[in-house]
Order: sequence, then structure tokens, then C-alpha cells
Amino acid sequence: MNYIPFYLAVSQSIGSPQANQLLQILKIKGYPTLRVFFLTALWLCLLLRTSVCQSQHKYQEPHRPQFHFTPPEKWMNDPNGMVYYQGEYHLFYQYYPDATVWGPMHWGHAVSKDLMHWKHLPIALYPDSLGYIFSGSAVVDWNNTSGFGKNGKPPLVAIFTYHDMEKERAKLPNTQSQAIAYSNDRGRTWIKYAGNPVIPNPGTIRDFRDPKVIWHAPSKQWVMALAVGDHVELWGAPDLKKWTYLSSFGQEYGSHGGVWECPDLFPIKVEGATEEKWVLIVNINPGHPNGGSGTQYFVGQFDGKNFVLDPTFKPDVSKNHAVWMDWGRDHYAAVTWSDVPVKDGRRLLIAWMSNWDYATRVPTEAWRSGATLPREITLHKTGNSYRLKSMPIKELEKLRSKTKKLPQGALASGRLLAESPAGKPLCYEVMLEIDLAKTTAIGFSIYLSNALNQRYEIGYDIQAKEFFSDRKYSGDLSFADNFAKKAHKAPRFSNDNILPIRLYIDAASAELFADQGETCLTELFFPTGGFTKIHLHAIGGEVWIKSGMISRVKSTVRLHD
Repeated sequence: MNYIPFYLAVSQSIGSPQANQLLQILKIKGYPTLRVFFLTALWLCLLLRTSVCQSQHKYQEPHRPQFHFTPPEKWMNDPNGMVYYQGEYHLFYQYYPDATVWGPMHWGHAVSKDLMHWKHLPIALYPDSLGYIFSGSAVVDWNNTSGFGKNGKPPLVAIFTYHDMEKERAKLPNTQSQAIAYSNDRGRTWIKYAGNPVIPNPGTIRDFRDPKVIWHAPSKQWVMALAVGDHVELWGAPDLKKWTYLSSFGQEYGSHGGVWECPDLFPIKVEGATEEKWVLIVNINPGHPNGGSGTQYFVGQFDGKNFVLDPTFKPDVSKNHAVWMDWGRDHYAAVTWSDVPVKDGRRLLIAWMSNWDYATRVPTEAWRSGATLPREITLHKTGNSYRLKSMPIKELEKLRSKTKKLPQGALASGRLLAESPAGKPLCYEVMLEIDLAKTTAIGFSIYLSNALNQRYEIGYDIQAKEFFSDRKYSGDLSFADNFAKKAHKAPRFSNDNILPIRLYIDAASAELFADQGETCLTELFFPTGGFTKIHLHAIGGEVWIKSGMISRVKSTVRLHD
């Protein structure tokens, strides 16, 4: 029996040049075929074991998130091209495969069936003669308006910004233009359109980027939201190729402390009502109230040409005021998934979990940056206006393990909620309902600590009616003077005496969702030894717990690359 073809098939499947070299040596030395088979099978097992060990080690580096998306290695920033197709959520992202700092941008790519367990795929889009591949979106062209589809199946179409570095080096303003690419194999390979760019730069605009595209059925056209310096432009096309300018929005509204980026325009129903509104998300850098980059949004109507603010929302975003999606310093470039099935019905969003104030300097080595937890956003009528609420997706609940409930009643300061052995990432979900009417403390926090006397606190100041995140003593702060100068604050909008809090703690991050997502706060931290304990800290009294639950969150990243 000839075992060599079997061996070759296996060795090629794992891409092992070392194994092939060994095979040639064995053949040259005249070993019998059967012996070659057994020796090479043993070699394959050793290779496979080494590969598994390397894969496991890859996700055990200091600060590596255990249930958040991160690239296997190197640099990432904005999430891009999020689309759902044939049972898979696609997540593309700004990626530089050669270093852990920003560089020539590619589109990294991963897919998931549940938004939590991600399979990394080869790079989707590479830079070319037209420029780097900056941020954008992707859609399913269900009616094949582009003509890119084959065999009666709709293509996936990616819409992105080209950034021409040669023009930037020449100090020309027209560095950015919009382009498209398409896929007919479920996003595994991509072909760039020969007619790119589909929207050339007008010639004088420096910041002209981040196209987010949706299909608008009433006007029978694709609509693009495009970030243009200090405002958003809307463009329309019947086929994703021939675009026409529609209108502009924003120069007189919202925060203008920095450049507008990564817009997202979509319809959404008001919870508990029959009315529908349109939301325009705009990310800005800098300009966030706690410093650096952040995410603001607007509520109004869209008629196929113009986005018009709702009259009740206008006062909230006038005179350089803004309404913020997340008050933490590490939530940016937030955009939503396209083509989520109607039967699902959710508007799903994810953001880059970092801040341009320090993103390129945070103390990670093998990789740098990751994404927030995926969130479901809903629109609510609040008083005379409207507000988005953001909550962790329901799929996260399947990751709970070793859940324990807290007894109802008063808890004094210092109560140990959970702990992990040294060297094991502290990964927990904390759910609390605080009865403020029965609480005698003037404030409280969830307090992370380790044996090195490093600590991080995230909590609520009852007297000031503010949430806070304090990372001044959380570990390594040397990489940026502005990382932890002060505690970061977030207002509470509800007047209810029952304060519900949901907090996710990963190896190097905390995400707070208070009042069912009415206030959100996302922050990074970098303890040099890893946090090992979670305590409840009360200030000047006791905290009354109406209900509470602590769950360990299982890792989703190991062996999924």
C-alpha cells in the first residue's frame, strides 16, 4: 500500500514545508513506504500539537481579551463592512498586518454565526495603486442592481474609501475617493470594480471618507452617508456605481470638536409605538466630553433626499451640544450590521474599543486594539425627545458559567463578589439592581484589584447623579499622559429609585450598561499583573441590593482562529 499520497494530502492541508522536507529526506535514505508513513504521521501529530499550543498561547498574552473580538496579531482599528449573509455575520476591520501601529490599511476579515465566536479569514482587501483601503460598509445586492451577481445569486458588495498616500505626500487635498468591490463566494474572495473610483474626490476636500450604504426602497436607490470634514453628505445610486449627490447635514448641529467620521444612517422603530424614525450616527475625533474620540447621534426623518432633525431632538444638538451613545473613552467608529434578517429584527452595532488619544501606544505586544461587545440598539421616547439605548446582545447569556446570586439586603463596603487565580484573566458579568431609596451610602463602585495594589473602579455617585470610571491606579499608565488624569463621568438620566446595572469585565476592559442601556460607559485598563478580585465598595454607608447575579464569562477566542 502506498501511503505517500495520503501523507502529502495531510501535510499540504496543514501547509507544513518542514514536513515535506522530512518526507524527501526519508525517501532519499530509502526508508520503506510503511515506515515513512508512521514516521511522518508522528511528525504530523507533533506539528499539530505545536500548532494548538501556539494558538492557545496566542490568546493568553497579558491584557488579551477573552470574549471580545481582537485580531490574531498586529494592528486593527475601525470595524468595517458588517453584513449578514447566509447564516454568517461578517466583520471586516481596518487592519495593518505588518506592525502593531497604524500603517497601510487593509480590510481584515472574520465571520461568526453568533457574533461571539469568530473565525478569522484571509485579508479581504489589499492596498493598490489607487491607495490604502480605508473604512466603509458592505451590503447584499439582493436584486443584483450592480450586475455583479452570478447564477441567479446576489453578490456581496463592499463600499470603501481609497486613500492616496502619494497625493498626501505631495500635500494635495484630494487624497480620498470612494470605490467598490464585489464577491460571489460568500465574501471569501473579492474583485475590485474596474471603474473605480465610483465617487472621485471633487478636488479640494481633504476629509471625504467612510461610506455607509443602505437600500432605500421608497426611492428605489442605494443611499450613502459620507463623512465630509464637519458634516455628512448623502449620495444616491440605482446600481452602486453611478452616484449622485443628494444633500448635506450637520454643519450647524452636534459636536464639532474634531473631524466627523464613520457615519451610519438607518430607520428604526420607536419601542412601544408604531412610529418609525431615522437615526444618523456620527463618530468624531476629537470632541468627546471625556476626551478624544467618541460617538454622537441624531434622530429625525429621511425622505430619500434629505435627513431632517426631529423638532423635539433639535434642542439637544444645538449650540455645539451633542447626544452621546457611550460616555467612556474607548468606544469609537460605531456602526451597525447590514441585512440582519427581518425575522431577527434587531439593529446590531459594534465599535472600536480604543481612543485615538493613545491607541497606538497601549501596552500590548502581539496585537493592538479590539472591538467592543456587539450591542443591540433600540429607540425610545423619553419625555419630549428620543434616545437610543444600547444593551449587550442576548447571545452573551450563553457564555455564563458558575453563576451565583447575591442575597437581597444591605451590603457593606468590601464585599468580595468574585475572584480568579493569579495569571487567569478576570472575566465576569455583574448584574445588580440597587434600591437607592434604601441605600445609605452616598456612592458605590465595583472595585477590581490585584496583589500589586493596583485597582480600577467603576460606579455611581448618588449625590452627583453621575456614573464614573476611575483608572488612575489601574496599572501601567506610562504610555500616555492623558489616559487616566481624572475619573471619567457619565450622567444618569433616569429618576427611578431602582438602578439596574449590567457590567462586563474582561481581561483589560469594563463595559457598563445602566438603566437598560440608557447610560453606557466603556473603558480600557492595563494592570501589570492582571486583576484577580472584584469587590463592592460603598462610600459612607451600605448599598441595598434588590437583586444581584455574578457569572463567569467563558472564553470565546481560543482555538477559533
